[in-house]
Amino acid sequence: MDRPRGKAGLVVAHVLLPLPLLWRGTRRARLLSLLQDKLILADSAQEAPMDAKDRQIIRELQKDGRLTNQELAERVNLSPSPCLRRVRNLEAEGVITGYTALVDQKAYGLPITVFVRVRLDRHGQDLIKGFEDAVARIDQILDCFLLAGGDDYLLRVIVDSLEAYEDFMRRRLHAIPGIASIDTSFAYGVVKQTRVFPLAG
Repeated sequence: MDRPRGKAGLVVAHVLLPLPLLWRGTRRARLLSLLQDKLILADSAQEAPMDAKDRQIIRELQKDGRLTNQELAERVNLSPSPCLRRVRNLEAEGVITGYTALVDQKAYGLPITVFVRVRLDRHGQDLIKGFEDAVARIDQILDCFLLAGGDDYLLRVIVDSLEAYEDFMRRRLHAIPGIASIDTSFAYGVVKQTRVFPLAG
């Protein structure tokens, strides 16, 4: 049997400050104040929590996003109608954010993966926003993570050659204002790569 769900409320937080700054000396109070100013509460209602069946559905779709509803229902031991209803609820609530194709990076022509750690020279709100906006516009950067620790960001970059990476560094990354240091690590092999989440709870 499928379980009922209430209409999901959303709590949206748009944060531009790197998390490690929250622990840096006398800036703590100011940064906490700025962080609080950036919290936008759209609705105080809470979503119904996912159950084990929802997570099972998600894991199966992560393994194969082309499953038909009938095939998915059989894998998670549901009848088709409740299964489809759960999938649509997960999509409507923003848990399932989309469906995509997994592509062989080397076959596509971009065999080189580079991890780049970036530290900013200061942490004003305008500088941080400028950096993050610039990163969002650069196609070679696939992921950008905020870090706790000495560095502020970790970037995952893919390129077709060492020459292309040098060009990326000179023309794109170094052109962004406010960068204090850049540390680069090249990946020369993949041991594990998966998009399937582990079991939770």
